[in-house]
Amino acid sequence: MKNKIVALFILILFVIGCRKIMPKSPKDDELLDGPIEGLTTQETAQFLKGDVAFNDDVFTPQNGLGPLFVATSCGSCHAGDGKGHPFTTLTRFGQIDSTGNQYLSSGAPQLQNHAIPGYQPETLPVGVGFSKILPPANTGLGFLDAVTDADILAMADPNDADGDGISGVCNWVTVPSYCQHRANYISQGGKYIARFGKKGAAYDLLQQTANAYNQDMGVNSAFEPYDTYTKLEVDPEVSNVTVHDVVFYLKTLKAPVQRNQNDADVQSGKQIFIALGCEKCHKSQLTTGTSNISALSNKTFYPYTDMLLHNMGSALDDNYTEGSAKTYEWKTPPLWGLGLAKNSQGGSYFLMHDGRASSIEAAILLHGGEAQSSNNNYQSLSENDKQNLIKFLESL
Repeated sequence: MKNKIVALFILILFVIGCRKIMPKSPKDDELLDGPIEGLTTQETAQFLKGDVAFNDDVFTPQNGLGPLFVATSCGSCHAGDGKGHPFTTLTRFGQIDSTGNQYLSSGAPQLQNHAIPGYQPETLPVGVGFSKILPPANTGLGFLDAVTDADILAMADPNDADGDGISGVCNWVTVPSYCQHRANYISQGGKYIARFGKKGAAYDLLQQTANAYNQDMGVNSAFEPYDTYTKLEVDPEVSNVTVHDVVFYLKTLKAPVQRNQNDADVQSGKQIFIALGCEKCHKSQLTTGTSNISALSNKTFYPYTDMLLHNMGSALDDNYTEGSAKTYEWKTPPLWGLGLAKNSQGGSYFLMHDGRASSIEAAILLHGGEAQSSNNNYQSLSENDKQNLIKFLESL
């Protein structure tokens, strides 16, 4: 009996000791990955399968990589489901207006700058317009996907009817035949509202995912069956099931959780954000419509985007575009998760579509065009107000 008591005492000391030396699990608001609340058991199982396919599956020449590619896995460009790093930057080229891409025979729309042995990577054609694109964070995409076309159009003001200098527009695109139209979709001249990508040129997450397999890794699917090297149709190298699992994973990643919401400086920074006019494009609150994923239906969420294209001025004109967007137009990026961006970017900020801004202030100062007034207002702030604004943005 005495020996049992001693053994139990030692076990208790061991458990207590482990608790003290083992690192604590990160808080939910410190992570970008993880599922939304309310998934069924079956949906959770599919989320986990998509998680493995996205983050753990690495392609090689033996299982479909290449022959030309940019990366060997989805997760290598989206560490922890966060923003990419300049080392993972993509290069898009070949389209300068809405007439379409004129360089498809030369490898457009994306430069594959790596190749498997025996092949040569692509190089940019001389004199072609191109844009550097930093991989975006993945979290909360299902909420953005579930916003109705009607709600997006309601935020648009193409002719600046209210005279505030801001005239957000939709990117109207031709939808691939494999995409299913949303409920109550709206069309214009046979084209439809797209919402994903820096230019908002991908209609849905299936198109975004199929393109990423094809253009980023040279992996063909039944959805995008044409080899990026030969331009010929080939057998699928990734199954429909896997592609749909990844799409489901992206749809059901949780929304970033704001931190320090009750901090007085953060609250002051939010009011400054609104007063500067930033909230006119970076809408703080949106609502989803009905989704076939119950956990996404009729939810209010806080992404800080209007999902529209805006004229961002000459400094951000890359002489390249997609869909109906102009070369100087960019989709308003969601600001949620901004304060966690450095976690996936090596400890430093790389902001804007190409990562050129090394701080939040640098990103603000690059805003031109429709955002020039907010930029000017920011520059006139006191140092204390600037600090509170940055503190608020870093809390998102």
